[in-house]
Amino acid sequence: MLFTERGVEQLRSALTEYTASGIADRLGPAATAALSRNDFRAALRATADGDRLATLIRLFVCAQTEPTAAVEAALAPLPLAEALAAELVVPDGDGLRQGLDLEAYGDAWWVLADLPAAAHPGRPVAFDHVLGVGGASAMLAGATIRRPVGAALDLGTGCGVQALHLSQHATSVTATDVSERALSFAATTAALNGLEWELLHGDMTAPVAGRHFDLVVSNPPFVVGPGTTAHSYRDSGRPGDAISADLAALAPALLTEGGTMQYLANWAHVAGEDWADRVAGWVAGTGLDAWIIQREVADPVSYVDLWFSDAGDAHDPADKAIWLDWFDANKIEAVGFGLVTLRRSGADDQVVRVEDLRQQVAGSLGAQIAAWFDRQGFLRVRDAAGLLAERYRAAEGLQLRQEATMGDEGWAVDRQVLAMAGGLRWSEEIDPLVLALVGGCDGQVPLRDQVAVLAVAHDVPEADLAEAAVPIVARLVERGVLLPAGS
Repeated sequence: MLFTERGVEQLRSALTEYTASGIADRLGPAATAALSRNDFRAALRATADGDRLATLIRLFVCAQTEPTAAVEAALAPLPLAEALAAELVVPDGDGLRQGLDLEAYGDAWWVLADLPAAAHPGRPVAFDHVLGVGGASAMLAGATIRRPVGAALDLGTGCGVQALHLSQHATSVTATDVSERALSFAATTAALNGLEWELLHGDMTAPVAGRHFDLVVSNPPFVVGPGTTAHSYRDSGRPGDAISADLAALAPALLTEGGTMQYLANWAHVAGEDWADRVAGWVAGTGLDAWIIQREVADPVSYVDLWFSDAGDAHDPADKAIWLDWFDANKIEAVGFGLVTLRRSGADDQVVRVEDLRQQVAGSLGAQIAAWFDRQGFLRVRDAAGLLAERYRAAEGLQLRQEATMGDEGWAVDRQVLAMAGGLRWSEEIDPLVLALVGGCDGQVPLRDQVAVLAVAHDVPEADLAEAAVPIVARLVERGVLLPAGS
């Protein structure tokens, strides 16, 4: 831990007003919005009076050097000597500036981490650099299924962002990391927020060998590269996307019956291979249900530029050339980024879906993922007769979109698409018969009765229509276009 136990209590006392809402209330909406653009002018004007909260904002949000006396007063009752020893603040000319990233995370939490590379341009970050709250960690936090669980595991915890969220709905939280420095930050984050986690040192799942968890999350060092280890938060030491494949292979031994694993991953798009088939191969034979969602795709040059800039290494063209040559040698045309969710359902029939959902997600992804696995469970225990016996309702906000061409006899419909306005914004092209079927799904009538009515109306054998309708309805249920009436 970076501070003594007493020091953590004292720092927590100093931060009472330093919360996301406290900062926003102090600055006002315009200045708060400007912060997201790294424009601190309005925030500095709003904090010119230099009281405790103002000094903390100037120091840890606006990255200003502040007078020593003002910093000492803002951090009190934490002794300035302990703040200096932990490098929470460091000398800068006649004053003090932040030495660590202290973020007010939501209205109840604080997160400690190393300063990002942008805080010291031109100087690469250290090998054991510990990241703070970033876009990837926020994505994983938003995509995690937030249902009550017993034992939860955060693999590669870093500063402890995912463990914080797990603490809200897990009976116990275990967190691991290959970096002792990261565990020190995680321990401080836990103590600062009044939480207790089991913190274990080691690579991947080695520290928890033989144990099982209800929920496992991981934001691992997933970067696709030649297998070098310049930065522990980025590089796993495994070439290519091997760490992402390894996590899938390790999942069965980690999960309890019904347990879920969710992790961020990169995967290579290799020339001559279907990326989706390649990634699906990670979970083949594991017995786990899987939903793998691609959110972004980058070409090799953009990808390498991004990660080298992130680590402050962008000025080193020789190292970048080594990486790009490795991409060429391994025929990697692009790199995908997304989320892998695995579930140990205990069923014999494994369900694996790999999908590209770029620009297709609205709202909480975690809730959408939980609902998708619920629907898989519904479908798994029902044969054709069972599906026909159920009553269904159309999803809220379901839209019908039509494309038509003007002809001699007026508009002729070329294409009809059912579309979800929210959630994962699925769209399904349908024919008039399916449209009529969905239109009748009001939750009141069993599907088999709807099929019987439609068979008479369209003069087709009822058995043939029922046989055709079952797989279509199953797909619409999986997509959430149709929902079981009791759900």
